This record gives sequence, structure tokens and C-alpha cells, in this order.
Amino acid sequence: MTAPTEALNHVGGKFVTGLSTFDKASPVDGRPAVTVHEAGPELVDAAVTAARKALNGSWGSSTVSERTALLRRVADRIEARFDEFVAAEVRDTGKPETLVRELDVARAAMNFRSFADTVAATGMDSFLTDLTDGRQALNYAVAKPLGVVAVIVPWNLPLLLLTWKVAPALACGNAVVVKPSEETPSTATLLAEVMAEAGVPDGVYNVVHGFGPGSAGEALTTHPGVDGVTFTGESATGSAIMRAVAPRVRPVSFELGGKNAAVVFADTDLDRTVAGLSRSVFLNTGQVCLSTERVYVERPLFDDLAAGLVEAAGKLRLGRPDDPATTTGPLISHKHREKVRSYLDLAVEEGATVLTGGGVPDLGPGLAGGSWIEPTLWTGVDNTARVVREEVFGPVAALIPFDSEEEAVRLANDTDYGLAAAVWTQNLERGHRVAQAMRVGMSWVNTWYLRDLRSPFGGAGLSGIGREGGRHSLHFYTQPTNVCVQL
Repeated sequence: MTAPTEALNHVGGKFVTGLSTFDKASPVDGRPAVTVHEAGPELVDAAVTAARKALNGSWGSSTVSERTALLRRVADRIEARFDEFVAAEVRDTGKPETLVRELDVARAAMNFRSFADTVAATGMDSFLTDLTDGRQALNYAVAKPLGVVAVIVPWNLPLLLLTWKVAPALACGNAVVVKPSEETPSTATLLAEVMAEAGVPDGVYNVVHGFGPGSAGEALTTHPGVDGVTFTGESATGSAIMRAVAPRVRPVSFELGGKNAAVVFADTDLDRTVAGLSRSVFLNTGQVCLSTERVYVERPLFDDLAAGLVEAAGKLRLGRPDDPATTTGPLISHKHREKVRSYLDLAVEEGATVLTGGGVPDLGPGLAGGSWIEPTLWTGVDNTARVVREEVFGPVAALIPFDSEEEAVRLANDTDYGLAAAVWTQNLERGHRVAQAMRVGMSWVNTWYLRDLRSPFGGAGLSGIGREGGRHSLHFYTQPTNVCVQL
């Protein structure tokens, strides 16, 4: 057995141990993968203090051009150590290596370059005002950093979502204290090395490891020196963070859960739609906030689409992440698998017909200790079922028929969430109409997960507060000061 690697905290430019350690298991085979150093309240306080010191020092007086040049150097260093980031991400998540190379690590470097370009090109408003007595006044706004930002990221896309937040925060001149998930500590730690290599000043990027309540997460969100919290993860955790920051009236930016719908009309291109839905249901073993868990299908196409999706699910290959034939990895942990399994059992209790999957696969003794689950499709349930209303966050979807456009829109919008939706039709007039009728933050037509990094990203309802992406991210990470000069 290979000895577990270590994930140390990073505070004020130095790697430091924690009060205690815990082992993070491999999702692939259940063996110890990483020894994580848990940060106590004192270390979290030291990280916030280091971030404040950086803001009060040279980082606080840095220019936009200096910061954007720095972000581009960080991107270069990620690419220079590309294989190390891939290995760290695969070790933590168990994802297929091909997916990590094409998506997670490539996007991490892209995030830094994208936000460097955005900040360099973004200005502030100015107005020349005519007063009633003939005088004039010039009003202009100056963008200032929010301050010390707590960055709390989930385990499903740990490096991608970490850099999605850290890049704009640093571009705007903030200092950050990052709390990665206890399930995925490695790439946040490795990024600390890259930050130092790129010349990021000590204290600008800090990492504290641990859990949520009673650990580093709670200590960070309740710390009086934190000026704002950005978080991606479960809706319940977002609510807890809101309660934690409420006494100090700190701003939050949340991208939370989803119970995303796809609406499939009978005139759609069947092969293209099956391919798109297979990706949106099963990519990353369904552990994507944008994943499709509800598929509403116009009745004349229902049987053919169901058969196509079952066939597509049968072609997925579960296996070791370094095997090029592997398409689908494990769930992140045994704990999460138990949650997903409870919904597989619940679906049957609620009257679902299992078209495919529904259990734990037998992948042989070498992988028996992993967190594997079968890709699963259901029919026979409606919008009253818990498996249709509650986020499962696994490779599952319920297929439900509809008879009219109005019914489809009503069913898709019948949810407490509001993150994403997809519409599949060859009638583009209807595609535009239905996509705009979805009460979500992101709506696709004849595609899924196609992103321009400048476009707004976020949700409504239980799916979050605020928007990220391009200039939309800058609204959270900056505070404008208006200057009025009488002329």
C-alpha cells in the first residue's frame, strides 16, 4: 500500500500542521489516500490575521495590471505542474483521469486567465450632472476590494470551483482564506505552492483544513475578521452560513443545490438528445450541481427516449481512474453512497419502475472497498415523489411524460430549486420561449453545460444567492466608493 500523502494548512506563506489529523479514504478502493491536518480556531484566526496583514501591506496597494500579470503567472504554473494537479484530483475524487485532464485542471488555468482579462477590461460608472443653479458635478465610482474573503468549496469539482472563486477575488485585490472540503484537500494545498512560485505575497492565499460545524468551517464563517463568504455546496449548509454571518451583516455569494429539469419535445433529434441527456445525468457520477435529475418527455417520444437512455447507461464503464476505458468513477465517499442508496430504496417504495441500475455494482475484490453505485433511471413517479423533489446528487434521473408545452413548463418549474434547465427541440421558436419560461439561473437549448465564462452563473430559490462569472463575479468581490466633485 502506498503511504498516504499529507495535506497541510497554509497560513501566512508557510505550511503548518493542525491540532489533529484524519485520514481521507480513496473513493476508488476505500484505502487511506491523504492524511489531513485539521485546523483549530487558533489557526483559523492566524489565517484571517495573515490575510488582513497582506491587505494592509503591499498587496493592498497593488495595481490592476500587477494583479492581472500575477494571475497569468499562476495559470502558467498550473499548466507547468499539470500532471501533479491531475494526480491530486484523481486521488481525492476517484474521477476518470481523462475527465480531470479535459475539465478540472484545464478549467483551473483558464479561470485565472479569464478573470485577468475581465478585470483588466472592466471600468466603473461616471456621470456629469447638471445642477439646477447652473453648476455641474462629476460623480465617479472607485472599486475597492471587499477585504478578507472566506472561500468554501465542495468536493465534486474542487479545483475548478476553487479557482472559479479565488481568481476573481485576487484579481479584485482581496486576500482569501480557503476551506476545501474534508473529502478533497489536495489541490487546494498544491495551489498554495503554485501561488508562492508565481510570486503571490504571503498571506494573500491561505488554506485551512477541516470539517464544518465545530471545526474549521464554523471557526471561519463566525470569525469577526472575515468580510464576506463565498460558498458552493448544499442548500442546508448555505442556510447555516447565512445564520453565522447575520450578526455581523456580512455579504454572501452562494451557488447551492439543484433539482434540475430537462424538457424533451417529440420533435427533437433523438440521438443528439440521448447523448446530451446521458452526459447531463451521468457525468461525474451525477455529482454536478447542474446535473439533470428530472426528465420530462413529450408522450409520443417517451418510450423511444427511455430505451435510448437505458442503452446509453449500459455503455458506461465503471472502473479505475487510470484506465482509458473508464467513463464513470465512484461516488465521493461511503457516507454519500449511503445517502444515494437511501433514495434508490425510496424510489421503489414510492412506486418507481427501475429501468436500469438501482444498486451497488460488483466490480471485483480490488474495488470492493470503493464507493460505487450503478447509474439508475426510473419511471412511474411524478412530481409528488420525494425522489423527484429532493436533490440526490448521484447518477439518477426520473423520466416523466407530459402532453403539452404548458404542462411541461408547469412541471419543470414545480420545485423549490432554481439552478438550471435544458430544453430539447428542433423548433427554436419554442426552444427560446420555454427556456425563458424556466425559473432558473441558467437555461440551455439543445445542449448542456456549455459555458461562456463571462455569462452569469447562479440560481434562484434554494439554489443560491448572487451570480458568478465575468463581470458578475466582480460585484461581490468589490465595494464601490462614489466620489462626487462639484465643478
